[in-house]
Order: sequence, then structure tokens, then C-alpha cells
Amino acid sequence: MRVRRIIPTAITLPLAVGAALCAQTTRADNNPDLLNMDLETLMTIKVGASADASAKGLSEVYAGNQIANGGRIGILGNLDALETPFSVTHYTHDFIQQHQAASVGDVLQYDPSVRVARGFGNFQQVYKVRGLPIFSDDMTYNGLYGILPRQYLASEAIERVEILRGANSFLNGAAPGVSGGLGGTVDVIPKRAPKEDLAQVTIGGESDQQHYTATDLALRSKDGSMGIRFNAVDSGGDTAVDDASKELGLAVLGADYRSGALRLSADLGYQSHRMQANQPSITIADALAIPKAPNANDSFAQPWAYSNTRDVFGTLRAEYDFTKNITGWIAGGTRTGTENSDSEAFLNVFDDAGDFSGSRFDVIHKDSVNTGEVGLRIQFDTHDIKHKVTLALSEYDNNSRNAYAIYNSFNSNIYRAVQIAQPTTIMFSGGKLNNPLITTTTKTSSLALADTLSAFNNQLLITLGARNQTIAEYNFLYDTGTQSSSYDEQKLTPMAAVIYKLSPQLSLYANYMEGLLKGDVVPATNAAGIVANAGESLKPYSTKQIEAGVKYDAGAIGLSAGLFHLQKPIAGYSIQNKFELNNEQTHQGLDISLYGQPSEHLTLLAGASFLTTDLDNKNAIGAPKIQANIDVEWSLPQLPGFTLNSHWMYTGEQFTNASNTQKVPAWNRMDLGMGYTTKISGDNSLSVHARLENIANNNYWSSVGGFPGASYLTLGNPRTFVISATLNF
Repeated sequence: MRVRRIIPTAITLPLAVGAALCAQTTRADNNPDLLNMDLETLMTIKVGASADASAKGLSEVYAGNQIANGGRIGILGNLDALETPFSVTHYTHDFIQQHQAASVGDVLQYDPSVRVARGFGNFQQVYKVRGLPIFSDDMTYNGLYGILPRQYLASEAIERVEILRGANSFLNGAAPGVSGGLGGTVDVIPKRAPKEDLAQVTIGGESDQQHYTATDLALRSKDGSMGIRFNAVDSGGDTAVDDASKELGLAVLGADYRSGALRLSADLGYQSHRMQANQPSITIADALAIPKAPNANDSFAQPWAYSNTRDVFGTLRAEYDFTKNITGWIAGGTRTGTENSDSEAFLNVFDDAGDFSGSRFDVIHKDSVNTGEVGLRIQFDTHDIKHKVTLALSEYDNNSRNAYAIYNSFNSNIYRAVQIAQPTTIMFSGGKLNNPLITTTTKTSSLALADTLSAFNNQLLITLGARNQTIAEYNFLYDTGTQSSSYDEQKLTPMAAVIYKLSPQLSLYANYMEGLLKGDVVPATNAAGIVANAGESLKPYSTKQIEAGVKYDAGAIGLSAGLFHLQKPIAGYSIQNKFELNNEQTHQGLDISLYGQPSEHLTLLAGASFLTTDLDNKNAIGAPKIQANIDVEWSLPQLPGFTLNSHWMYTGEQFTNASNTQKVPAWNRMDLGMGYTTKISGDNSLSVHARLENIANNNYWSSVGGFPGASYLTLGNPRTFVISATLNF
């Protein structure tokens, strides 16, 4: 069945809408004192509103406040951790603040299964999970694709960052970008007004001369039905890398409303992000050994290189309880984004001395995204089995305008950078930089059906489902706008998952999931001549994954571990010169996480990821076999309000080419931080946080590739000092 134009693409975005008010309490088994509180005391506990307009709202925070004990799992809605048959971590706002994370990438770098890489020829954040990339434009915002700024998202807009590891096209639909969400997905939860009014101002700085100012304001009506929250950020200045600078401006308004069976939630945001002379990525010629990483404080970027992005985005979500057992929802969002860059690209080191060639690369990229979802959830019983049936329809539409110009090349050196006058001779170009035409239109739509069956007093939960997905892409010539190719195919994506609770504290889980990526349109010719199936559109590629694991919750400390095996199809040319799926790449491994508050004054978040990849008996590019993170926070009883934090991360060696003849060495990094909170007067308080990242000032290649098949290297950040002070009044 083909699903098209299910949801209107034009969605109004009222600012003062409201949202569900829903209690967010601390688990009684984690805090026995709750059992002894009277009603008046219980009524004063802070309440978190619902960003996704659900009746349940935000999942409660786990011991230590760094992660949540559950969260949004695609169309299945909010699930508790022990009832989630997938590998997921939900990072909280407290974690973001304590670690002074400036972006989504700064949050996810602390996850042992994730390493942050970069896009091809730009500064887009890419999150590599289980050896496969998630591009920042393939993240979801409150469940919707394409709404977030494409290259970078400031953390001040975020309540929680949720990372689901593994294939997930059934849960969220096929990701619209080139990554396909095959290795996982990232969902960002926006902020909502808490029960009490909020007024917060933060000022701070960062090496070298970065300044930072932010405001966080929230109001809630006396009856609690309506809330509004506003966040704004202004930062700029030179960075810890010499001669590099960055600027950020952000304003986000979130609103929510609840009345009887109706819940509404909305967001409107603006972000401007500017970078000047920032460290570019670089490729090493195949015949060379990987050179020693240069001093990270010294940039080999050209002073004329820059990247500017500007995005305006908004969402509206509504949920309504038709009866006690039937709930429907509708959600929609829109974004317009512009990227303008004059960068160094195609940088290639060609000798052992670190000399490289490169080209000036001008790009203009504009997105116009509309996306939406409508769904229905029904609960009923059949004898002793309970059912939760979910039906959802979704649609995504993006018109992308592009133009580029590649100028004459230049030479420099990664150890002794040479300033080059900005090249002016155009060698190749496409479109007009001052008036880019639509070059790609991407449309996806899907219909999903799931049933979660529970038996034996909720001890056994089985989820079965399938999503019929259509992926369409239309390409147009840069200079004329004439259609050059098209792709329009559909595929059914099934899933199955099971949870079995051995006890209230211990669950076993298993799942079968698939990822989905647009197939290729076969070219007319290749180096061998005319292609046998020229012009054929291959069906979307399905990545198949089997996973099994265990989750344990001791109240103050939790553990999760998952074994996975993933198969990714690879297309190539046969002996008959036919382009088809003729190979596969495997990723298999183990993810382990340990978290919580093992003692009153100690908070722990740690884990490791073990990965083995194989393609023709070779390892995949940029897929470390071992990654590990340990984050420890101590509160000092002798100094009330004072905390110390240390974080250590390790990344194993990574191959940089398909033949495995080059690899970057393993690296590790240690960070130290501190925090202090004190009451000034009445409800006024002051919090100070300071952090020293990469305290040993190690120089290392932090990531390999990011764009599928590419092998460029990204240099790690130098020692960086960050400090901020927040006044609550």
C-alpha cells in the first residue's frame, strides 16, 4: 500500500499553546522517605510537563539524576527501562548542565557506544554508533525527523538526549538522510516549564576568549494547565585553537497546555551558528603511514575559511483521550535552514613531511522541510492477555537547494601551516551561489502497526509490528533545474521484540529489527562499459539486526548489557556488469552500561563497547574494536554543595581505508570538573561549574570518516577550560 500526503504540509505554530502537566516523582523504592511524607509535602514535589503531549510525561530520573529511567521509544511511546526491549540511554538536563555540554555531540561523547565524527566537507556533527553513522539531520526532535538544525544544535534547547542503539526503521520510520539511521537514532526532547516559575541567568567563558551568556525563563499558570518556557543564548570569540573562532545565537520558545482529555505542546526556535578558520578534516594518501597528529592548538586552516548556518524551526503536537483506552495524536513540524560556507576541502596529505594539497570549496545549501505524524493507540484485553495496539502514519518532505564552486588548488602543511591568498579561479561549479535551484526533493511516507502483548501479570511482554515505507527522491540539474533522475520505491519493515522479567529488578530482552536506506539508481555506464541493468531503481536496502540482552535495576545502581549482530547489504557490479546487492558487511559486538548512585556521595556512569566488523575479511573504516567511558562524581560531605567530577574516555585504533593498510592509533582523554551550589537568599541560589577537558593536552586523531566510505581524519580538541556561573532568582 502506498502512503502519500497523509498529513498537511502547512502547520500553524501558535506560541502560547500549552501542554500536559504530569507528575515526575522520585521512585519510592529509590527513596523510601517518600513513603513517610504527608500529602502536603508530596504536593510540593516538582512536576515536569510533557514535551510530547503524553499523559505520562517525562520518565522519572534515575538515582544520581544523570539518566532517566525510561523514555520515548518511537511510536511505542514512553516505556520504562525494564520494559524496553532495546538498548537505550536517556541523558537528562542535569547531566547536560553538570558536564557543561554545549551541543548534542558534547552530550553523546560521554556514551561508550558513541563517538562524534564530522560530515564530509563541512562541520556537521556525525554520531557513530556500533560503527555506523547517524548524521545530525537524521536526529528526531520530539519524534519528528528533519526539524533540528542540520549541522549543530546548542544544548540550551534540550531537556534530554536519548540514544537508541541499533537498527530502528520500524520505530521511527526510515531516516531521510544518507546515514539511514542504520546504527541507531538520537531523539532530542525540548524543554517545558516546570511546576514552579523559573528565572535563570548564566554567564561563562571558554579557552581562549569565548564568552557565553544564557537565559532560561519559565512561567506556569496557577492551575498548572498552561506553561511557557524561553531559552536564549549568545556566545562568541576565539577558541582554544589558535586563530579559530565561533559564534552562536539561539532563541527557543516552548509552550504546553492541558485541559481534560486534551494535551498540546509546541516549539518555535531560531539558531545562528558561525565558525571561522576552524580545523578542517584531512585525508592521508593510501601509500603513506598515518602521520603523527599535529599540535591541536595550532590550526592548519586558512583564515578565509568559514561556515555560517541559520535555521528557523517549529513543531506542534496534540494528544487526545477519546476514552480511557483509546488515545490519538497528531504532530507536525517545519524548518527552513541555510548553510553558507567558504571552506577548505579535498585536503590530501601526499608525503611523510605532512604536506597536503587542497581546494577552496564554496557551498550554499538551503533546506525547506515539512514533516508530520498521526497515530492512534488502543488498549484492550483478550482473556488473560493485554494488548496495546498502535497505528501510525508519517510523512516527510524536503526541498533542498544547492550550488557550489571549486577553485584552484593550493598546498600547505599540517605541522607548519602556510597562509594562502584566497583562490579565485573557478575550476568546477554547479548552480548560482546567489540563487541556488532545487537540486534534490526527498519524500518519505509510512504506515506502521504494532501490538504489545503482556501476560502473566506483565511479566512477559511481546511486541510485534511492521511498517510499510515509501522512499522517493527526485534529482535536478544544478544549472537548469531540469530533472535528471528519480527514485520511488517502497518496502515492508518488520520487527519483533520480547521482554521477560525474571524479577521486578531483572529483565531479559531480545529483538529483531531492520534499518532501511534508499537503494541506488543504476548508472548507464561504468569503467567496464554499459551496465546491464542501467536505469533500474534498486529496492531500499534493509539492514538486519538481532540483539539480546539483560537489564538490572538494584534501585540505586543499574546495569544493562546487549549482544548484537547486524548485517548491512553492499551493492556492486557482477561479472555480467550488473549492479546489484552482492555482498554484505557485518557488525557484531557487546554494549555494557553501569549507572546510578552506589553511595550517598558517589555517582557513576560507565560503560564499554566491543565491536567486530567484517567486509571481505577486512575491518570497516572508522570502527574501533573497543570504546570505554568512566564518569565519576563525588559530593563532599565536608563542603555542602560542592562536587568533583572526573571523566576518562578511551577509543581503540581505527582503520582508515578499506584494505586495512592504514590505521590511526588508540587514544584516551581525561577531563576534570567541579561544581558548587549555594543559597544566596530566599529562593535565590548561585551555581558555579568549571571543567578542564583533555587535561594532558594530548594530540590525537579523534575520528576516521563519518560519511559512508570516506576516510578523512578529524583532529581532537586541545586542552580547553570552561567555566560558568548560574544565578537562580
